[in-house]
Amino acid sequence: MSGIKGRFAPTPSGNMHIGNAFCYLLAWLSARSQGGKLVLRFEDCDLMRMRPEAVAQTFSDLRWLGLDWDEGPADEKRGGPYFQSCRTEIYEKYFDELRARGAVYPCFCSRQDVRLAAAPHPGEGGAVYPGTCRALRDDEIAARAKRRPPAWRLRLEDEEIVFTDALCGEQRCAIARERGDFPIRRSDGVFCYQFTTALDDALMGVSEVVRSRDLLDSTPWQIYVQRLFGFSPPRFLHIPMILDEEGRRMAKRDFALSLREIRRFYSPEEVLGQLGWLAGLRDSYRPCTLPELLSGFSWERLPSDDIVLPRELFARCAE
Repeated sequence: MSGIKGRFAPTPSGNMHIGNAFCYLLAWLSARSQGGKLVLRFEDCDLMRMRPEAVAQTFSDLRWLGLDWDEGPADEKRGGPYFQSCRTEIYEKYFDELRARGAVYPCFCSRQDVRLAAAPHPGEGGAVYPGTCRALRDDEIAARAKRRPPAWRLRLEDEEIVFTDALCGEQRCAIARERGDFPIRRSDGVFCYQFTTALDDALMGVSEVVRSRDLLDSTPWQIYVQRLFGFSPPRFLHIPMILDEEGRRMAKRDFALSLREIRRFYSPEEVLGQLGWLAGLRDSYRPCTLPELLSGFSWERLPSDDIVLPRELFARCAE
């Protein structure tokens, strides 16, 4: 598969945790094993949630592990900007195209309105939107806009999105019925994740997306957006999640399992050995190097189920 391009797409809202490192390592190994390239971009549209210091920490953590990239913020002229917060004009262009095509409409519903109207039919991340504002007349839109600014939803056609995830197999989603018209722009003007991520992957030429399995449900939406503009979706690989001993997913609030903290007690080679063992690439978690992991890399060795992090693996952090 020549010409493959993968990506790192961190959200700088906190310190990178061990689950992020696991994902980025596998993305790096997959791309490099195919002679491919990697893009680094920061998904920071929602500036209220972002922490500027987390950007510098992410650069530091990736370099500490030896995970390099070919395109990113240091080379903005090539295919950037590589910060979503600097790509608003690009998103505006595609949003305006959708408005001109009648593919989006203003929505004045609150989250509570959607939940109450759609219950008991939960969708990804909440309730399936029932189409309350889908057919508002121009005078109704004008009257409601005087009271509150609208969000904007994508008007979905009744079709089935079918794709094959390289790890999770065939996926089918009757997107309009199962997900409902989804927001692509919030009422405060911020563009939404599904829209920006789908566009960025397409415009940056990303052909392989390696990410955590908890984002598998986002994929039909992103494929739908890409196809609206004539883009071909990338190859998707949704990897098992790293869980703590209580079965909870890793989160940026878990400071003890952040790379920033782990680096105080472990060397890069130790962490790579531990991550390689979790990925099934090593028969023990002895220290190793990136070239050693690359030489034995195979997606077939990755566990199929979510991975519970053994307490002893980063025990020094708790001492």
